Amino acid sequence: MTNPFETAVKQLEEAAGIAKLDKNKIEQLKSPDRYVEVSIPIIMDSGEQKIFKGFRSQHNNARGAYKGGIRYHQDVNLDEVRALSFWMSFKNAVINVPFGGGKGGIIVNPKELSISELEKLSRGWVQKMYRILGPEVDVPAPDVNTTGQIMDWMVDEYKKITGDEKSLAVFTGKPVGKGGSLGREEATGFGGFYVFEEAVKHHQIQPGAKIVVQGFGNVSTFFAKMAFEKGYKVVALSDSKGGIVNMDGLDFNKVLEHKKASGGLKDFSGSKNITNEELLELEADVLAPAALENVLTESNANKIKACLIVELANGPTTKEADKIFEEKNISVIPDILANSGGVCVSYYEWYQNMNNEIWNKEQVLEKLEKQIKLAFADVLAAKEKYKTTYRNGAYILAATRIMEKMTP
Repeated sequence: MTNPFETAVKQLEEAAGIAKLDKNKIEQLKSPDRYVEVSIPIIMDSGEQKIFKGFRSQHNNARGAYKGGIRYHQDVNLDEVRALSFWMSFKNAVINVPFGGGKGGIIVNPKELSISELEKLSRGWVQKMYRILGPEVDVPAPDVNTTGQIMDWMVDEYKKITGDEKSLAVFTGKPVGKGGSLGREEATGFGGFYVFEEAVKHHQIQPGAKIVVQGFGNVSTFFAKMAFEKGYKVVALSDSKGGIVNMDGLDFNKVLEHKKASGGLKDFSGSKNITNEELLELEADVLAPAALENVLTESNANKIKACLIVELANGPTTKEADKIFEEKNISVIPDILANSGGVCVSYYEWYQNMNNEIWNKEQVLEKLEKQIKLAFADVLAAKEKYKTTYRNGAYILAATRIMEKMTP
């Protein structure tokens, strides 16, 4: 099993070696500033007490408050949370928002909890963590299995405990109408598409190019919808149960209707059912992995036929696969650039809360497009300066920006 934290550190080391970055500062960047683990006792609906483990990893705050999601999952662990907080520091620096990186979680399967238990647990996390949170200290957000409702409970609990007037800005990803930003739902998928559009220009990929998207969650659906509407051929899509393919292109809107009606993609009219593994190896121009980490590995990298990979998921490519793609001249747009649209709009939400402003959706998406395209241009400039990959270019750019703000 690939350790996500080791992968993150190796990615940084490679980029730092290419650009000959300050070794002492790179060593500092390999470890989080602080890691907090707490026990959260909850009285369950049955009257029994159960104790849950909660975490927060604060990686680096040289550029601003720690920023990153909170996930509720039975497999949450130290290495995962450390790696994700590390990636958040770099993602925020690539997209050039004034935040550092953080990540948190609770070891729990939230599907096993009632609404009242979930609320108690969410408020319990804040009760144990509030001293290390704050609008200019650490700003969490939703992640796996956490929602706007959970953020709303957390904001309320934080305000109750601290009385902080700026408490709305302590958590982002809140419901619209309760301090949340319009455009947040679309942000990561649309941001990925804006990055893809810039890459298409640079790599001279033709209009109507064939795109394969692995995953059918929030990010991939907005990405695929935008690609379909702009005239690209979305030839394959998948969810956790498997995928569908039609090499002449799928009608995305009809696929969406089928998914809503049947609960899955399988047996969509005019398409062939395939496995998630087969989907990755299809004959297409662009591959967008938007599901799990480590799906592109040493064992399948040589079978990938796309000439451009857009990483909409976190960490979908292993180090070994990266090397093979480099040798095969397959360009990989890394996750820390390709899926940074979400955190970009989280920053907009924080800014609106801090300044008592409310922006409309058009304003948000216009700002997002501009900021994402600028980030792509900055990564491309670093890539070309050091004659390296997009991933190394993104890490060099981000590390340089973070290190400029670090104290000697």
